[in-house]
Formats: sequence, C-alpha cells, structure tokens
Amino acid sequence: MRIIYTDNNATTKVADEVLEEMLPYFGELYGNPSSMHTFGDQVDKKMKQARQRVADFINADPDEIIFTSCGTESDNSAIYSAINAYPEKKHIITSNVEHPAVNKFYQQLQKTKGYEVTFVPVDKKGLLDLDLLYNSISDNTAIISLMWANNETGVMFPIEEIAKKANEKGVLFHTDAIQAAGKIPIDVKKAGIDMLSLSGHKIHAPKGIGVLYVKQGFKFSPLLIGGHQEKGRRGGTENTVSIIGLGKACELARENLTIVNTKVRKLRDYLQTRLLEKIPGSSVNGDLELRLPNTLSIGFDAVEGESILLMLDREGICASSGSACTSGSLEPSHVLMAMKVPFKSAHGSIRFSLSHYNTKEEMDIIITALVPVIQKLRDMSPFWKDGKVI
Repeated sequence: MRIIYTDNNATTKVADEVLEEMLPYFGELYGNPSSMHTFGDQVDKKMKQARQRVADFINADPDEIIFTSCGTESDNSAIYSAINAYPEKKHIITSNVEHPAVNKFYQQLQKTKGYEVTFVPVDKKGLLDLDLLYNSISDNTAIISLMWANNETGVMFPIEEIAKKANEKGVLFHTDAIQAAGKIPIDVKKAGIDMLSLSGHKIHAPKGIGVLYVKQGFKFSPLLIGGHQEKGRRGGTENTVSIIGLGKACELARENLTIVNTKVRKLRDYLQTRLLEKIPGSSVNGDLELRLPNTLSIGFDAVEGESILLMLDREGICASSGSACTSGSLEPSHVLMAMKVPFKSAHGSIRFSLSHYNTKEEMDIIITALVPVIQKLRDMSPFWKDGKVI
C-alpha cells in the first residue's frame, strides 16, 4: 500500500542527503571527538562544521549552540538555567497552549518549589492576550517562555515583539521554536532572544538530537553535569552521528525555506479549500493568516477524530489528532480547549502537517478518501441528522 505521510509536525523523514552525510560516522569514522588523537579529531572537526551550520540556520555564533538529546531537554534546560540565574525571582510567564515539555515543567515548579506561573490565555483564533502578558511582567519575573508556533494549529506568536518587551523589562526570554524551524526564517540576533530550542526530527534530521541556543553573556547552569563536553554546559559524550546529520538538515532547511512558503503553502491551502467545500460542518482551527505554511487543523462536527484517523490509516494516509506527545488521550487537546473550540468540532479535529515531499496528487487522494469517511461516520452518529448537528 502506498503511504501518504502528512504528520510532519510529529516527526519527519530523514532526508537522503542527511543520511548520506551520517553514514561514515556509524562505521569507519567512529572516534570520540574528545579524544586526543587524529582519529577522534576528524570527528571533532565534522562536529564543528555541524555547529557552524546550525548557527548559520538561526544567525547565531557557534559558541552559542549547545547540542542536547531532544527538544524537551532543550526546553527543560532553558527553564532550569533561568530559575538558577535568578533564584530570588519566583514568577514565570508562559501560555496555556504550550507543549508539555514547558507546561508540565512549570506545573511541577508550582507544586514543588512554590513558583507563581501566569498561563496567558489565547482567543478563539489561538492568538495570545498580549495585554495580559505585558501587564503580568513584574520585578519578580524570572523568565518568559513561549512557543514560536503551535504544534497543533500552526498559529504563530509575535515572538520578536514579545522578546523586545522582555528585554525592555530586563526579563529573560526563551522560545520553543521547534515547530517554527524550517518553516519561517529565524534570526535570534534580530529577535533579541536569550534562549531558543530546536529539535532535529522536525526538520528531516534523526530523532534524539536537539539544540539549545544560549545568548552569549548569559550565566548558563547545566542540567546535565559530567565531563567537559559542550564547553561544560551539557555533560555526556556527544551523539556525534546525529549532530552531523542535524548540521546537514539545517543547511537543507535554509535552502528549502522558499519552497515551504510557496509550494507547501499552496498544497495546504488547496487541501483546506477542497475539504471545506466538500464537507459541510467543517471548520479550520486557528488563525488563517498567522499560521505556519504547512499546517492545517480542521474540525468535523459530530464525529470523532480517532475514528477518522483509523479509517484514513486503512487507506495508507497518516495524519494526527494533535500532538504526538498526547495522542494516547481520547480527550480533545488542551490547545483546542484553550481556544474554546466547540466540543462537537474539537472532538472531531485532525491535523494535516505537510512537507516539501508531499504532492498535489497526494492531496487529491486525501480529499477523495476523507469525504466518504466523514459521511460514513456521520451516518452512525447520533449527533448528525439531515445534514447538520442535532
């Protein structure tokens, strides 16, 4: 069966060019980059090239790049370091639609360390209440941490504007840019960001490799303490193969930005338009303009998202009901609930997230398959009658 993969916000295919760059370091070039011999030094040089490629990707300096195991570690490390830098400050600002890697960490700090956390709400379009955010900043605020783009809806926050306000107030600013990377340009110097998280497997690099950008001058506190790796900021032997792959993936992502914002955006819009036309009782979740070019979260009244996904899976179509990190839950996502999406639509919402590997032919196959799927499920639903919700 042909697989049509539209779950790229969950993970991406490792690009062929990335795999090719990694292969020698699985076998004949297996040296430890910390070793004091030529065999290890050649791996170290390749890692330095990768670090430069990552830095170029976000307009940072190579010394500002810390390699981690994943986006979650990067997020946790940023928050941990911020509260250690300002132990006297016990207030944190974030949003109520963050990834669990951020929100659950803050909830833990509330319960165990007595921190006050402001979870800034979003409106029905998924946009932040900026007035509440700015009015919440105080002399007691240790850090503001916000995602650049939401993983479920693709809605983007005005990160540069918020970072500027944080800088004016002397408050550390961290952004989880894991979904934004490779889809919109990122310039940490222009944006005035103190810390930024990336994850390799969202940009066609392997799983198990992440990045934390830390602005020069910030007194960073390591989460993992061990050897001298990463200039003492993250102990443990580096995942050299994946780091090399990530470097190549960042180089490719820079080159493909225009494609993502033209070809991929057109595919997403085509899929959205046809589904809204052909399926009554359907609606897009989130702002239609301030949104990643590859993401479509769409709700179908009176059906269950899990049932839709199971039936699409039989056709070889891979989509999602939201974040892969919470897909074990049968409840509507916390993001859609925070947006106050009506339950009848939120429960029947699925996410298509595209990449430059997708084609218009695949979009047509999805449309052809999904229309009868929704109709079949509605025929069995007690909440749908005569073409409308009851």
